[in-house]
Amino acid sequence: MYMIRRHQINFRRLGVPGRVHFFKNIMNLEENLNKILSKYDELQKKATSDEVINSPKDYVLISKELSEILPTVDLIKKFKKIKEEIKESNLIIEDPKSDNEMKEMAKKELEDLIGIEKELEKEIQLAVLPKDKDDSKNAVLEIRAGTGGDEAGLFAADLFRMYQRYCDYKSWKFEILGISESLVGSYKEATALVSGDNVFSKLKFESGVHRVQRVPNTEASGRIHTSAATVAVLPEVEDVDVNIDEKDLRIDVFRASGPGGQSVNTTDSAVRITHIPTNIVVQQQDEKSQHKNKAKALKILRARIYDYEQSKLKKSESEERKNQVGTGDRSERIRTYNFPQGRVTDHRINLTLHKLEQVLSGESLDEIIDKLLAEDKAIKLANLN
Repeated sequence: MYMIRRHQINFRRLGVPGRVHFFKNIMNLEENLNKILSKYDELQKKATSDEVINSPKDYVLISKELSEILPTVDLIKKFKKIKEEIKESNLIIEDPKSDNEMKEMAKKELEDLIGIEKELEKEIQLAVLPKDKDDSKNAVLEIRAGTGGDEAGLFAADLFRMYQRYCDYKSWKFEILGISESLVGSYKEATALVSGDNVFSKLKFESGVHRVQRVPNTEASGRIHTSAATVAVLPEVEDVDVNIDEKDLRIDVFRASGPGGQSVNTTDSAVRITHIPTNIVVQQQDEKSQHKNKAKALKILRARIYDYEQSKLKKSESEERKNQVGTGDRSERIRTYNFPQGRVTDHRINLTLHKLEQVLSGESLDEIIDKLLAEDKAIKLANLN
């Protein structure tokens, strides 16, 4: 047996309704903003209590919650201050004792304050949008060659390097978990663990089919070929997220082999783990140690089982489909890299950048990712109203 442990979205823990009714009227707004402020005060008290101070684990958890809620608390305090200033301006305007000059000044100030109030309300809406519970996690990145033969393998390698360089720009740790080569420089499959702040939130929309259009080096006639590779971004999960029963695992060991099938080791260091209930299979052979290969394989297996269960949940929630960029299906063609035209097109948001080299170097990948995240927020905001 295995078990997926569910997590609550942070702002639901605060007692704030997740979606539709949060900003329906001013009474609900005030009530829910006060709940967030109360929760913040409660967390501050906990953080200074002897019980939490003497428990490093609890202190880290409370500190993390405080850091997550603090930007929203600052916005709420500004919002409340502006509302007080609006109230004062209205009192001056309505006061029969106020002279005309004072009233005109108050009207002008009121106009500016109302504009600021609307902007702050929008920022608060964005701040309390339902968040993916996995956003703060590290990510397991898997890239597989798709249709297109050797050219697809070369493109898979290009994508793997693109993400590796992007991680360098972001100062994230990029740990290669395994690479399966078909030819030198051509990847059948490559897996890495990306660690850093909110990694999964930035990379999750990279999942899907990436397509390349270019002239292969082996193409004498100069004809453009189309090949593809599949990218999967999974949240890294620990034992506390997925509990796997050893009885559900079949573990095989064998000698590692390189491109073309030649043996690269004299001992049975490679590991293949099959999760019987889901039939998910993970194979690792990059390390010389069987123990290290098994540890890596289990890390990937946990991520795949968790993703498998989450995918089943999303399929059963039709509303979830409306609240994300694209369909979320890994078979969906999400992006095309056109070498002759030097362009990259993301089909989900109809974005085209004539910066192919900069995107593949990782330098300009954020231009696509940031627009995807902005579109996702816009969709969620639209569904609030």
